[in-house]
Amino acid sequence: MPADRLHLVRHGEVHNPRGVLYGRLPGFALSDAGHRMARSAADYVRALDRPVTALIASPLQRTRESAQPFADEFSLEPCIDERVIEPTNVFEGSRMRRALRNPLNWRHLRRPSVPSWGEPYRAVVSRMAAAMDDACDAADGGDVVVVSHQLPIWITHLAVAGQPLRHDPRRRRCDLSSVTSFERDGGRWREVGYAAPASTDDAVDVGAV
Repeated sequence: MPADRLHLVRHGEVHNPRGVLYGRLPGFALSDAGHRMARSAADYVRALDRPVTALIASPLQRTRESAQPFADEFSLEPCIDERVIEPTNVFEGSRMRRALRNPLNWRHLRRPSVPSWGEPYRAVVSRMAAAMDDACDAADGGDVVVVSHQLPIWITHLAVAGQPLRHDPRRRRCDLSSVTSFERDGGRWREVGYAAPASTDDAVDVGAV
């Protein structure tokens, strides 16, 4: 029996004292606040009073750590899926403002609709849709939680809503440890809810573009 609902959960705050764009770089774990944010997301999903039957996470450290409160809360073993990982981008390891002051980097900004600085949006949409469909079909009813990243979650929102994929990264509605929920109707996904249960007022959120 397919899943009833799928929740795309963003990871919590990352310990990133240098303020770099960490992308897929290893070694970036949750901060203490990030662990509390992840716990808030799990508490929110628990409060929905819906059975959660499967838990999936991106292979990066920050998403695996953000999945742990869900594993504890629902007694589930996280399944790692490479398809819900952070997209690649050429600015990994850099501070964005400093990188943009370098004229050698301006060529990476020439086609923001693709985007020219990283993995094409359409490729992200394709892999996320495949991962969501597979997770839904493999579930034994109930809900599925997928712990992913800001760009994959936001680009999925745009695609499901039928909106253009080109967007301003600074205006994404995808807070740390937010929960964006979807249901599948007639083979097509539709968004049914968004919540930002964690306190993020003082959070550092500069990890990816």
